[in-house]
Amino acid sequence: MKKQKKPEPLDRQGLMHAAVDLLSRRDYSRQELYRKLSSRTDDVDALQQVLDDLAERRWQSDTRFGAMFVRSRASRGVGPRRLQQELSYKGLSDQDKHEVMSEAETDWQALAIEVAEKKARQIAPDDPQRKAKLWRFLSYRGFSSDQIGYAIDSVLSSTD
Repeated sequence: MKKQKKPEPLDRQGLMHAAVDLLSRRDYSRQELYRKLSSRTDDVDALQQVLDDLAERRWQSDTRFGAMFVRSRASRGVGPRRLQQELSYKGLSDQDKHEVMSEAETDWQALAIEVAEKKARQIAPDDPQRKAKLWRFLSYRGFSSDQIGYAIDSVLSSTD
């Protein structure tokens, strides 16, 4: 069995090509690109220059990435608190997170109700822990206690 050679570290031009190749498929945050490309080079300064160049050309934008990410995750029933946490993990600054979340055209209250209704169908109506199960689920999904309380009241009153 042949041992595969470790590929040669990429230079600045190779890093730019690899970054553009990644960005041609989907948007990435700056931190995500750094994580993906840092293992492919020994020159951290060149990588930072490439990332700066991409941002200057607006080929990479944390706010554009954040807006797309929030839209995608909210459509899957993820609430604002969890989205804030996930955006932090993706490397967005507090300012970018605030901008992205304030521009999101999502009715978080309506989304909480929709998610609660879907989950409530999976829980037996006579289950004594039904309300607690819904509360835990919505909390895990990242909704605030006000949103959760309103959603649960709305769902349970419509099923009574």
